[in-house]
Amino acid sequence: MEGKDLYNEVSIRCSRLTTKAYSTSFSLGILCLGSALRDPIYSIYGFVRFGDEIVDTFHESDKNYLLKKFREDTYEAIEQRISLNPILQSFQLVVNKFGIERPVIEQFLKSMEMDLEMKVHDQESYKEYILGSAEVVGLMCLRVFCNGDDQLYQKLKPSAMMLGSAFQKINFLRDLNADFNGMGRMYFPGVDLTNFDQHTKKLIEQDIANDFQQGLEGICQLPRSARFGVYVAYVYYKALLNKIMNTPAHRVVASRIRIRNRHKLRLLFTCFVRHRLNLIG
Repeated sequence: MEGKDLYNEVSIRCSRLTTKAYSTSFSLGILCLGSALRDPIYSIYGFVRFGDEIVDTFHESDKNYLLKKFREDTYEAIEQRISLNPILQSFQLVVNKFGIERPVIEQFLKSMEMDLEMKVHDQESYKEYILGSAEVVGLMCLRVFCNGDDQLYQKLKPSAMMLGSAFQKINFLRDLNADFNGMGRMYFPGVDLTNFDQHTKKLIEQDIANDFQQGLEGICQLPRSARFGVYVAYVYYKALLNKIMNTPAHRVVASRIRIRNRHKLRLLFTCFVRHRLNLIG
């Protein structure tokens, strides 16, 4: 391997390393995908993670400038089919190969902008933020899973968006304390963290459960090479939701709810058995 092929491989390795460093759970799900799907999904995650890092981490820098530059560099990489930023190089390879649409990418970047501009959301901005930060990420992945089958993509599009929405809302619920006390953000409309109670928590959980049901319907129709990996992510997040549901509201606010690694391994084994027996659904 030499020349541009070597550079592409190095770029993909950077996205792979980024995924493994930032999310053991997501990495586990990717390993359960068909081998041909793994690197494209690593590349999507790397792009999304770096966009998120700009707004969440680099407090000593001009975040507006960094995000503006990231947007410009992203589109230049896609149009020129080359970038000296390895994360953007691996991402543009996926965008150009699988036909990920520019409006989908733009919606994601718009949500990152919202994190710089908004601390509290109303119902309209909450829905728009979920669309950009989660639902369109599901659509990027779906483009890869469908591998050029646009009819299947259009059919599964609503389910992929609902699954992404459910995952993100669980993240919000799990990270209530860090988002509010660390970043000054409250994503859930009309929620006052100082008076967060069981009733409020249950309403949010019911909303997530509805998204999950629609998402599961789509998982069952995915190509077999993608089904197991996405199902693993679904089961992990479902277990996290169940743990949150069984945790009092005051504890959800005070601490970050986690799934222990040994429990994740048990969930993985259960998923594998159900997948082999064609019992997903």
